[in-house]
Amino acid sequence: MSGQFEASVEIDRPMEAVFAYLADGRHDPEFSPRVQEITKTPDGPTAVGTVFRSTVKDAGMKTGREFRITAYEPPGLIRWTEQTRNLVTASGGYDLEALPGDRTRVRIFNTLEGHGIGKLLVGLAVSAARKDAPDFGRRIKAAAESSLAS
Repeated sequence: MSGQFEASVEIDRPMEAVFAYLADGRHDPEFSPRVQEITKTPDGPTAVGTVFRSTVKDAGMKTGREFRITAYEPPGLIRWTEQTRNLVTASGGYDLEALPGDRTRVRIFNTLEGHGIGKLLVGLAVSAARKDAPDFGRRIKAAAESSLAS
């Protein structure tokens, strides 16, 4: 069983700057409180094949996560897929669109999939993610605008 959530937000910063900010997954803790720590391999610019390893806390449990960048098309598209086999895993991405006045529309989406007993839990995870999606979008907007302040 699987399910998807998504959010869209308009960020008051130029598309290229927002893309660069989001492409560096090490910024994730700035807008995702569940991400406790995150590293990137290899060093250097993000590209297809880049791996981000994180420790996240969900429902009081810490788990390790490993995401691989599967598509990277500056300045408008990033895709990832989770490589770890946790009870619930994610794949998703960002779609960016330039707006007038050096603004950017960002759509983030994730598909959550349950494995083993996680098939019983994925519905709860998707429901919680959908409920949080508007706030998640607002947190991305606030973090990006703060980090990319002129």
